[in-house]
Amino acid sequence: MKSDEIKRAALKYFTIHGYEGASLSKIAEEVGLKKQSLYSHFKGKDDLFLQVIRDAGEVELNTKLSFFNNHKNDSPEKSLHAYLVMVKELFQLDERMKFWLRISFFPPEHLYHVIINEVFAIEDQVMEMLEAKFAEWMKEEEIYKEHPSIPASAFTGIVDTLMLELLYDSSPERINEKLESTWTVFWRGISK
Repeated sequence: MKSDEIKRAALKYFTIHGYEGASLSKIAEEVGLKKQSLYSHFKGKDDLFLQVIRDAGEVELNTKLSFFNNHKNDSPEKSLHAYLVMVKELFQLDERMKFWLRISFFPPEHLYHVIINEVFAIEDQVMEMLEAKFAEWMKEEEIYKEHPSIPASAFTGIVDTLMLELLYDSSPERINEKLESTWTVFWRGISK
């Protein structure tokens, strides 16, 4: 579909040049269209930008929500550590996630509220999933009992630390050091 080709090209230009620097003419040229033809697929630059963001957000949400389904038989320690590694690799390797990360921290000013609402909507769904998982482990007495929102919130703090390191393109060693040190302290705090 031409819309998907346009969004792939737009992702490239928005990632490299940001919202302001990305040219609709260059995006159209990349997919063999004239700029005016883009308007038969998208209302304008804002619409295209938001579609690219929503696609990236969907990837993040689906990847995170499906993670624990693929790790049902793992211990909490193994599951949670693997989740952190998955998040790190997802944001290191997937261009859509690099774009999503940058834009979620630095959205274009005129789209700030729209983008932040999208980011928070995804974070709320992920938090709900994490709280349910922590509640399940607490019920099974596999981790220290607390209100599930407390370890879930602390765990997302580790994810936020990783996001900050990834945003500023820290070295792999620094990212791994942050992951392992925060993980060690977190796990010590909730393990039985």
